[in-house]
Amino acid sequence: MNIESKKDVMDVLAMPQTEFWNTVAVEAKQLHRSENGNTLIATAMLGFDNICKNQCLYCGMRASNAAVERYRLEPDRVLRSGEIAAEMGFRRIFLISGEDPKYGFENILKIVEALNAKDFFISLAIGELSKNQYVELKNAGADEYVLKFEMSQREVFNRMKPSTDYDRRMKGIGWIKESGLELASGSIVDYPGQTAEQLAEDLLLTRDLGISWAPVIPYMPAKGTPLALEGGSGSTEKNLKVISMLRIMMPRINITAQLPG
Repeated sequence: MNIESKKDVMDVLAMPQTEFWNTVAVEAKQLHRSENGNTLIATAMLGFDNICKNQCLYCGMRASNAAVERYRLEPDRVLRSGEIAAEMGFRRIFLISGEDPKYGFENILKIVEALNAKDFFISLAIGELSKNQYVELKNAGADEYVLKFEMSQREVFNRMKPSTDYDRRMKGIGWIKESGLELASGSIVDYPGQTAEQLAEDLLLTRDLGISWAPVIPYMPAKGTPLALEGGSGSTEKNLKVISMLRIMMPRINITAQLPG
């Protein structure tokens, strides 16, 4: 099955579920078996800081969200958690936080260096950084950086993420690839107001970025956010169609199998 154009993607999105499960999903599963040995990769995930300076309309960590209890784990506690993960047999670790200016980038580098010494494959999602900071993370031992483009339409992105802008986000994605870090990126599936055409454009951009990991998840309303007032949870069925199409389009990439949190 060839899924190459926007029309191809939209045809699958419009496909009845029974037809999808008997065709597209079957091919995606067969590809995962043949290309990846039908393996599931276990990753230790640690959200070490939920303080954020940004005002994204959909994110529970948005700076003005009073419904969230904030925390910031000290580096020593992060490293102790890493030691526990290693003792449990994890070889991959995913560190995630809000964009917290007070955490200190030097602390992040120390954490990465210490976890690298334990032979972890290290992924990070700590927001937009400078070009040099991505290089520093790579030199410290980080392997992969998660910077989702979330939505591929400039005007939609700029509305949803008023603390940054689409061009800055795409420039950061380019810097990650230039640094030698593997790039993880993708979109939010079926957020309120998203059209099938927009979702198709998001999927094609995910493919074109040449990513290592697609952390695509359906939209989940977060308490205290503006977007939660505009609609409910995204469609799991649409998300499964996106996952299957990504597997067919990019057979060897990692794809999120469990919703974070």
